[in-house]
Amino acid sequence: MALSDADVQKQIKHMMAFIEQEANEKSEEIDAKAEEEFNIEKGRLVQQQRVKIMDFYEKKEKQVELQRKIQASNMLNQARLRVLKTREDYIKNLVEEADRRLGDVTKHHDKYKQVLEGLILQAMYQLLEKTLTVRCLKRDIAIVEEVLPATIAQMKKATNIDVTATVDKENFLGADVSGGVEILACRGRTKVVNTLESRLGSIVEQMIPEVRTLLFGVNPNRKHMD
Repeated sequence: MALSDADVQKQIKHMMAFIEQEANEKSEEIDAKAEEEFNIEKGRLVQQQRVKIMDFYEKKEKQVELQRKIQASNMLNQARLRVLKTREDYIKNLVEEADRRLGDVTKHHDKYKQVLEGLILQAMYQLLEKTLTVRCLKRDIAIVEEVLPATIAQMKKATNIDVTATVDKENFLGADVSGGVEILACRGRTKVVNTLESRLGSIVEQMIPEVRTLLFGVNPNRKHMD
């Protein structure tokens, strides 16, 4: 039985509606898939940027912390240096004050006489020579000549060396020397300097660690004591 025009039109409309529905469903499916892929890609990009931002600020935070530690270390080192300089200046002032007071020793005749005798005898022990020349301040010639016999006798008793010692009356110790002597042997080629200044220098060098400890306490960073 042949289809009428109306039936044909009806079937065509039905087929068109079906195709249109299929197209719409396919379009919606494509749109949904595209939306899903878009959201996935957007999430990936957002996460990627978030990680980059977090890494950036983490690095910045580490740099700030490192700078803070460096600054704190520099400030601590500067403070330590200031403390050390203050301590060294204090000790330097003590040494300078002791140096200024050296001249007081020579003002007491009997005490200075004992000091000279000890300095001369010590130099004799160091040289162990028979012929010696004693050089002193011009003002000390008399007191040096006074103590020489006793020091020669002590040298003889201790070493059995007969010493001949003369006072140099042409060459004297410099004006920057407070007192003491220089003992020369071997025609001046060998010399022991035993001035008050040289003895103070030796004592200071030996006692500085002890003085630091007495004044400022034990250094906790010091592993070995002198």
